[in-house]
Amino acid sequence: MVFSSILFLFRFLPIVLLIYYLCPFRLKNAVILIASLIFYAWGEPRFILLMFASILADYCAGLGIEFCRERGVRWGTRAFLGLSLVFNLGSLGFFKYAGFFLDNLRALGFAAPVFSVALPLGISFYTFQTMSYSIDVYRGAVKAERNLLNFATFVCLFPQLIAGPIVKYSDINEELHRRRITSEDLEQGARIFLLGLGSKVLLANQIGQLWDEMAAIGYERLSMPLAWLGILAYALQIYFDFSGYSLMAIGLGRLLGFKFPENFRFPYASRSITEFWRRWHITLGSWFREYLYIPLGGNRKGKYRTIFNLFVVWAATGFWHGASWNFVLWGLFFFVFLVLEKSFLLPFLEKHRIFSHCYLSILILISWVLFAVTDFSSIGVYFSRMFSFQFSDDILYYLRNYGLILVLAIFFAVPACKRIGARLGKYPVLRFAGMAAILLFSTAYLVDATYNPFLYFRF
Repeated sequence: MVFSSILFLFRFLPIVLLIYYLCPFRLKNAVILIASLIFYAWGEPRFILLMFASILADYCAGLGIEFCRERGVRWGTRAFLGLSLVFNLGSLGFFKYAGFFLDNLRALGFAAPVFSVALPLGISFYTFQTMSYSIDVYRGAVKAERNLLNFATFVCLFPQLIAGPIVKYSDINEELHRRRITSEDLEQGARIFLLGLGSKVLLANQIGQLWDEMAAIGYERLSMPLAWLGILAYALQIYFDFSGYSLMAIGLGRLLGFKFPENFRFPYASRSITEFWRRWHITLGSWFREYLYIPLGGNRKGKYRTIFNLFVVWAATGFWHGASWNFVLWGLFFFVFLVLEKSFLLPFLEKHRIFSHCYLSILILISWVLFAVTDFSSIGVYFSRMFSFQFSDDILYYLRNYGLILVLAIFFAVPACKRIGARLGKYPVLRFAGMAAILLFSTAYLVDATYNPFLYFRF
């Protein structure tokens, strides 16, 4: 389903771009909207009506909020904002969380029906985008969009429609109405897109097979070194999977004349959990800070209220990722260490560079166990193997098979690769050869590969 949409995108992207560049500006948003709806329907035809409903609900909510504000009807602005929030959170709750809550009710002994429904592609992303629009109109931060075509284009922008980054209306408001595509945009857009494609196909997919082999072996049979190697592989896989797609979206956006916000900034080079979350999934962290943490009071209402606010935000952050208790536990794991860092740890970490990198690396790997393994008993088994102090030579087999890709993945996950790339990129021949090689090898892989997971699409 997801993979078919991606293949559709690659197959027809040149045609879409050609039509887009040739048509006059007044038709460009229509071209994007039609391409976006076809792209979404190709993978999820059942839920295209939900997409239309989301567009209409938030478009009408924005107009209603502005109409009531201009006439001083305060309750009306709240009512229309409530309409937007209820629709978006209701849709998200129904499709993503209803089955989870009913399962938990049955586990507690209540008579609850069994409920299962497919999760619409990208619903966690586009509901947050459209909610931010309604909230910003309510706050007076942006004017309501009166052109339905422009608003629908904002909601459906195919580069980032199904896996982010989360693009707020205020990020691209001006570009929806007027934008100019320069030769630099074309070059930078193509380069960023290919870097993302290479990250996803040549790094995430390759290293992800090592993590899958850990599950095939059985967690209970892993030696301690192999357990750590396995979760390191998952950490690299999810980073290159998600950051790769984000780069592809940012690059495609640039080719269309949009400048999407940065979503990753070498998070594994961080020295604290606080810094990690300034670098990882930046648009999600920014969304929760702006639309949940600050409205709750942020850090302005004393120490204990700040701790409570952080608890709410990180429980919500974990739950946003999936309808399972392990994701909530994952979010609360970060909450605990963020509170400790804000309380006393940060000054110490800033003074001790080597220790802080080790501290961050160990905690992040532990956190990915909570994220990757959904069953609590299996989480316990995996942790027991990570700290079992049982050794065997089985790790040598996996280092021989995956050693090179591990080294490459670690290199491309740290800022040094960007500095070296910038130096080499000064030579046009090298820059072109590098991009051509990424395109060639990625295309060859996509044609032949049967292993092509997209981790973040399930969130």
